[in-house]
Amino acid sequence: MNINPIILSIPIYFLLIGVELVVQWITKKELYRLSDALTNISCGITQQLSGIFLKVLGVGAYVLVYEYFALFEVPSTWYTFIILFVGADFFYYWAHRMSHEINLFWGGHVVHHQSEDYNFSVALRQGSFQIIWTFFFYFPLAIIGFKPVDFVFVSALVTVYQFWIHTETIGKMGWFEIIFNTPSHHRVHHGRNPKYIDKNHAGVFIIWDKMFGTFQKEEEKPTYGITKPINSWNPVWVNFDHYYQMLKQLKEINGFKNKIKFLFYKPGWLPKELGGYQSAPEVDKSNYKKFDTPVNSILSYYVLFQYIMILGATALFLFNYTKLELPYQIATVLGIILTIVNAGALLERKSWAKRSEIIRVLLVVGVAAYAIIFFNFSYLFLIPVVVYFLISMLAMPYSTKLAV
Repeated sequence: MNINPIILSIPIYFLLIGVELVVQWITKKELYRLSDALTNISCGITQQLSGIFLKVLGVGAYVLVYEYFALFEVPSTWYTFIILFVGADFFYYWAHRMSHEINLFWGGHVVHHQSEDYNFSVALRQGSFQIIWTFFFYFPLAIIGFKPVDFVFVSALVTVYQFWIHTETIGKMGWFEIIFNTPSHHRVHHGRNPKYIDKNHAGVFIIWDKMFGTFQKEEEKPTYGITKPINSWNPVWVNFDHYYQMLKQLKEINGFKNKIKFLFYKPGWLPKELGGYQSAPEVDKSNYKKFDTPVNSILSYYVLFQYIMILGATALFLFNYTKLELPYQIATVLGIILTIVNAGALLERKSWAKRSEIIRVLLVVGVAAYAIIFFNFSYLFLIPVVVYFLISMLAMPYSTKLAV
């Protein structure tokens, strides 16, 4: 069973999302939009699923550095735990900061900033490729001699801490903000206003930003998102869009040296002949409008039903995937991703979404029935599969009639 604090905290995450939804209902403020929130959660799902196969970078590389280059063997005590926690947060700051200041690295992190809302679901919106550009920042901790198991646990705690700071429902927090990262500090970080861009990179301790010149206090309310909105509910495409745009621009850039600069300089850098550095534009709030694709309420309920099903399946898989052989892991991951991609297509009212949804439901039911029979589970497990099939097929015609 997976003992990763991030996975174990999932029920708490959704409990807090529920609390925030109650606050929305009471205050009548629009904190959540279904399409955006589900896409945020979908990105979290894809990041966790891809992490199963990319963990060799995040954990395996750390283990190798520790085994071959560790100068000491740091004992596991309460005080070394505190030192490791502070150290992990320090290197998180630099990994995070460079993910904003290097164009190639930004492609792995941009996903987290694409949402134009700001609520607890945004904390779950993570890029699947971010680990590729950040895992090596933590090598100094391995060289010092902090054990891999301790590092994995502590770095997960640094991540878990950051969930609660993704909200507009908590204002400024007085003395606490002097040392620690808070919702106010992090709202700045998610703002696309020029004065807020590339500020407040801290994970837990805001002191790093104050020490290294990247701190900005919250003044006017931020406009959230990225300077060129993604305008998509597809959780797979949003991970590739930045690299696709980079590839198109690389073809226009002449000279090997300029191409390298484009990859490793700040996002927005271009050679002089292409206009030079493209700074973030001011937000025209009078004309600004969030990306949205209104759908009928029946479709919303249908997609929400599918999400509840897939969240349960994802949680079950993440806790037990080590018991499965690689082919079954891959098949399950592909099935989950197919579900959330098609949900996004329904919300975008894609013309092909209804046909692919029928095929997807048939595949899910077929695979589930096969697994029950093949692994000799009780046939009673077929009852929820049949119920799922009937609900999906009966509701689909009504839910999709206004979605195409």
